[in-house]
Amino acid sequence: MFINRRPVKGPWGGGNKTVSALFEKLSSDGHEVFFDFNRPDFDLIFCIDPRPDNTGIWYQHFLNYKSQYGARIIQRVGDLGTHGKPELFSLVQQCLNYSDHFIFPSMWAKEKSGITSENFSIIPNRPKSIFHNNKKDSALKNEKIKIVTHHWSNNLKKGFDTYKFIDENLAEIYDFTYIGRVPEGFSFKNASYIPPIDDKEICEMLPLHDVYLTASKEEAGANHVLEGMASGLPVVYHSLGGSINEYVSSRGVAFSSNESIEKSIKKLCSNFSLYKKACLEYNECIDETIQEYADLLCQI
Repeated sequence: MFINRRPVKGPWGGGNKTVSALFEKLSSDGHEVFFDFNRPDFDLIFCIDPRPDNTGIWYQHFLNYKSQYGARIIQRVGDLGTHGKPELFSLVQQCLNYSDHFIFPSMWAKEKSGITSENFSIIPNRPKSIFHNNKKDSALKNEKIKIVTHHWSNNLKKGFDTYKFIDENLAEIYDFTYIGRVPEGFSFKNASYIPPIDDKEICEMLPLHDVYLTASKEEAGANHVLEGMASGLPVVYHSLGGSINEYVSSRGVAFSSNESIEKSIKKLCSNFSLYKKACLEYNECIDETIQEYADLLCQI
């Protein structure tokens, strides 16, 4: 099998984590996995991103290969270009009539893509098991509520307008920590800022807080919020979060604007034990997702 993106070490998004775990799983099961598009005997082409890679190989090359050698194209639609990449959304839509099977990380992503055929599966993202290791069954204390979020992308749709609003208007009420990358020129006045760190560090840091906040919009498969829930933190999330709404479900409270976010935080805190219990019981991990991927790939 050929996978058209190589795993990258360090603080990267969910697509990279999926590729890394899938490669380990398939290799351990005895399958041959390649990242160089230079053989005539691939059974499957697993397309993570239809755009050109650093060598210029892109989706058209896969169609040519399929025509010549008969390989199947399986396409994971983990990004619909909603965060500043409109060309990606356009390309995904063009691919809908050509790939043999599509994998979406959420129902929202499937519906957003506009697919009308039945050759798709919905396999939700799940967090790495390490994030479950440090969750704490703790109640709110009579002090400033500790709120945290983390993003490895610095795209504005990750919710930086909301994070700025909290930093500038709610600093006396909430202790806010931001972990990850920020847009160029962006800085916090009152919040604690921590540059990107690895999973071992992040999974130790998240449970030190009370509430996980995400203001990200239109996420096809949001891994950051899964890691927050796996760390035992109830979630306050934007109502336009896309997959986030599906992933959080009864483990958090939505808000619709910066002006309403404090109301949503208070609503969550007034029923904190209920939401906390739901997050402590959340036990899904990426191994389940990867097993579903492996089973599907072998079946196809």
